[in-house]
Amino acid sequence: MGELESIRVFLAVAEQQSFAGAARQLGMTPASVTRTIAALEARLGVQLLVRTTRQVSLTSAGAVYAARAAPHAEGLARAADDTREAQGITSGRLRISAPLSLGIKVLPAVLSQFGALHPQTTVDVNLSDAFVDIVEEDFDLAIRISGPPDDKSTIWRKICKVPRLLVATPDYLRARGTPQRPGDLAEHDCLGYHAGSRDEIWHLSHGKRRHSHKATGRISANNGDLLAGLVRNGEGIALLPRFIVADDLAAGRMAEVLPGWSPPEIWLTLYYPPYDRLPLRVATFSDFFETHVKETCLL
Repeated sequence: MGELESIRVFLAVAEQQSFAGAARQLGMTPASVTRTIAALEARLGVQLLVRTTRQVSLTSAGAVYAARAAPHAEGLARAADDTREAQGITSGRLRISAPLSLGIKVLPAVLSQFGALHPQTTVDVNLSDAFVDIVEEDFDLAIRISGPPDDKSTIWRKICKVPRLLVATPDYLRARGTPQRPGDLAEHDCLGYHAGSRDEIWHLSHGKRRHSHKATGRISANNGDLLAGLVRNGEGIALLPRFIVADDLAAGRMAEVLPGWSPPEIWLTLYYPPYDRLPLRVATFSDFFETHVKETCLL
């Protein structure tokens, strides 16, 4: 293994504080990582890492070497990526933030197909329904389901509308009565989607008529799939994206509530840090993701 690759392995071990963790990150075996580090230490004539049963840590010499080597390794990696991009080849690491429910449903097919077409690009996906500061947490892009952004420092790109509807099980509606108007929701268990400590307010409209209802059931959650599971268990009514409950509606396990009343529009969007120009791997993935979603009609 060349010196640059040995340095890359060493820096991965230092970052992960684990030979096994570095091996997973680099797609190597732990034994190969151990041999690479041993060869690097022999070549330098110094011990770089202290190995214990719990973790791996840097020696003082290792800390100095890591501090000096990291900028050069990063610069060479960027140079390689830039050279490939100049030839229209996507490469490098792509860090993506995405909502949990959407990520589980949509991303496996997207990532498998994208990886087959662009094998030199590695993708790191973080799934969370919480708001993520993509600049602070160093993401290349974020997939979100939301209204217009509050953060004016980011760039955003609309992909498509995400329809939402109120749903409950037929058994729940038979037992508790089917709401005929939004005011009837006050007599029902309404399962709210809570982001932080804020209660969910359902702003509903029918033509020029408007009605707002605070979702205050016995249970609230910050994940759509969990709320859908509670609805299936007959716990109440929830406002959910259609893609989460489409199979339940088709199978008759759920029914739409107040079908004439609609919540405000939300969109599937891509958010970016304030790039002057999108890196090729980011632009390529964005186009691929948009095409896949629209062609498969998943939302």
